Amino acid sequence: MSAAADVGRRARTRRRADLSGRGGRGLGVLVLAFFLLFFTVPLVWLLLAVTKTGGELVRANPFAVGSWDGLVDNARELFAFQSGAVTTWLVNSVVYALGALVLTLLVSVPAGYALALVRFPGRRALLVVTLVVMLMPSTALVLPVFLEMNLLGLVGNALAVILPFSFFPFGVYLAFIYFSTSIPADLLAAARLDGCSEGQVFTRVALPLAAPAVALVGFFSFVQNWNNYFLPFVMLPSSDTYPMQVGLTTLLSSSPAFNPSAAGSDSVSLSTLALATVVSVLPVLVVFLFSQRFLVTGLTAGGTKE
Repeated sequence: MSAAADVGRRARTRRRADLSGRGGRGLGVLVLAFFLLFFTVPLVWLLLAVTKTGGELVRANPFAVGSWDGLVDNARELFAFQSGAVTTWLVNSVVYALGALVLTLLVSVPAGYALALVRFPGRRALLVVTLVVMLMPSTALVLPVFLEMNLLGLVGNALAVILPFSFFPFGVYLAFIYFSTSIPADLLAAARLDGCSEGQVFTRVALPLAAPAVALVGFFSFVQNWNNYFLPFVMLPSSDTYPMQVGLTTLLSSSPAFNPSAAGSDSVSLSTLALATVVSVLPVLVVFLFSQRFLVTGLTAGGTKE
């Protein structure tokens, strides 16, 4: 009798566990579906908006597909804005982001290597300072950086954006984590025994092995530089020197939907504004698609240690 009761209890426990597991999975699916819709619906609307005219965007179904002619007209209107200002902004963004990217890689990767594998006085204090600065909001540094650039006479110059952009403590920390967890110390010691100087150990041994980390630092630096708005807005007073992110505010103020006083040949429709938003994101998307293999390798590096 007790054996039968025990079997019954086990069966009821299994049923409750099954119901609990199904309920938990069902709740998880609902939560994931909610967030999927929350983030996907605006993106789908944006991609469809670029194919419509300004009138269709207001009157038609929000998720109706426009036409190829609508996309071409929006592109023509966008790149004709202020005699090709959008093209100038895109070129400026490329120059600023790539210029800062080169300086970031030249500074951050060797700095991370030195903090991880070279013993020198003040190393721990320098690492702590790097972590503290990394946690500070970038907007808090805009005023002192502006005063510094103004003292050097660089306000309004491309260097006023490129030099602060290249200050990337997060990249130093990423390189530090990679070198301290994924580069065998015995391999570097063997290179030193073979007669390599410290510079040769870094360039010929450590750096080739750190390609995933370099790609990761480069990607995050490029994305941060490309999307930065506040610093270029403060440093660059002229529209000819704007990057694309600052130029978007000019387009926004030229749209009658957001600025009723905007009218004339330089006004832009909502669908053109949507296309400008998509264009501003495309370079980051292209960089991500071409570098995702290195990014995945870099993100998982250091997850295990022999």
